[in-house]
Amino acid sequence: MEQEQAMHHYTVKRWIGMLCLGSLYTLMSAQVSNSVAILPTDTPEKIIEKAANVRPSDRQFRWQRQELTAFLHFGMNTFTGKEWGDGKTPAATFNPSGLDADQWIKELKAAGFKSAILTCKHHDGFCLWPSAYTDYSVKQSPWENGQGDVVKAVSDACKKYGMGFGVYLSPWDRNSALYGTDAYNDYFVNQLTELLTHYGAVNEVWFDGACGEGPNGKKQTYDFVRWYRLIRKLQPEAVIAVMGPDVRWVGTETGRGRDTEWSVVPMNNLDQTAIMANSQQEQLHQPAGDMRGQDLGSRHVIMDAKALVWYPAETDVSIRPGWFYHPDQDNKVKTPKELMDIYFTSVGKNGVLLLNVPPNKAGRFAEADVNSLRGFAQLQQQIFGHNLLKHAAVMCKTIAGKGATVVDNNYDTSCEPKAIQGKATFIFTTPQPISFNVLSVQEDIRKGQRVEKFSLSYLDVQGKWQKIATGTTVGHKRLLSFPEVKAKKIKLTIDESRGIPTIAEIGLYRQSP
Repeated sequence: MEQEQAMHHYTVKRWIGMLCLGSLYTLMSAQVSNSVAILPTDTPEKIIEKAANVRPSDRQFRWQRQELTAFLHFGMNTFTGKEWGDGKTPAATFNPSGLDADQWIKELKAAGFKSAILTCKHHDGFCLWPSAYTDYSVKQSPWENGQGDVVKAVSDACKKYGMGFGVYLSPWDRNSALYGTDAYNDYFVNQLTELLTHYGAVNEVWFDGACGEGPNGKKQTYDFVRWYRLIRKLQPEAVIAVMGPDVRWVGTETGRGRDTEWSVVPMNNLDQTAIMANSQQEQLHQPAGDMRGQDLGSRHVIMDAKALVWYPAETDVSIRPGWFYHPDQDNKVKTPKELMDIYFTSVGKNGVLLLNVPPNKAGRFAEADVNSLRGFAQLQQQIFGHNLLKHAAVMCKTIAGKGATVVDNNYDTSCEPKAIQGKATFIFTTPQPISFNVLSVQEDIRKGQRVEKFSLSYLDVQGKWQKIATGTTVGHKRLLSFPEVKAKKIKLTIDESRGIPTIAEIGLYRQSP
């Protein structure tokens, strides 16, 4: 494997950079309710109460509800076979023979994806739009006689199919002679401004922290705060991920989140210096401030925090072994079953799945990728198309057996028992026995993330409750699978919670073998 491809594997990639935590706190605290200071006089009980009431910003809530977003790695590397280009490949090398952004977005939309993020510029510095600030772009390519604009094609397709549109602009630039100087931050801001003003609404701006040497042998000190302020000014509805204040990286690129995934974490987890120095090393036992740690928001961890913030996880993975298209990987595309397993371990663990689907040299999704996406869509419908509790009678009880409340599985009418601290029981009785092996639970995160432990049981023929499955955090969505059970009476118990648990949706489903 060539050096550039070896470098690309994010398990060995280091993010280098600097950002003042105080400046980032200013950006975060301007958003209502999604951060809170912990005072030296706060008791443990007060800290838990504060944690229970940290809530997402409106943009974070909209982002979380998407569940499925796509990454489109396309560019010079598509034509060179590399994963990381060196910025020296002639612009004429980029020449898709039949670019069809409509096909990309149409297939993603049909597979349930709500947004697509395009690699507008990767580390090689080649721009997929005709930037006024460099000649290393599509305007020097034979594609469309130098008049093409991939960013516009994708943006237009997203508008056509009702999808969100996101941009990735690599901070590292191995082509620009300005890289490693103060002038590069101006150059970067100019290009970011082009992307944020020429293509309509942008719902996600995605940065990594890759920071190697430029053509002059220098490295760059990134002005993240300046970039964030520009985004807030030009695209205030856009979330900034994963080197950003709105969305964090889950810590691996396997498509797997944590079994206990808190969206409320200590503010020091926003220290970009710690994130860039330690992220993507695939180690899962790290101190607070490192996004790879298994415990980011437990009671033990938040007791030492100076402030708490809503900082949810994005779980990224590629449908192929590589991030750019390579013909020899056509037989290594993840199957629909593998994608569904990833759905359970990403969306089903309080995350948003960012699935990379790379177009080929022609500028289209390859047949293998299309077939996998379509199969994934079929599995979604087969499993989640019918909630077996739809016609069940349900009661929500407090620990004392008071305050019964109906749950109608409408996210906008969540169940919030009023006379409870930390425990609630939902008992479902169906007209006829049902067979099921999947549980879905959702909190109304607009009121916070509170559930710490829950369990599912059924009433057996002897009239005894038998426990089927247990879980810890819920957040926006928690999915559990287990051996198939047939029962008429089912009980979901919130065993531990940070105050009043607010449950929005509960579902039982059957996944075919």
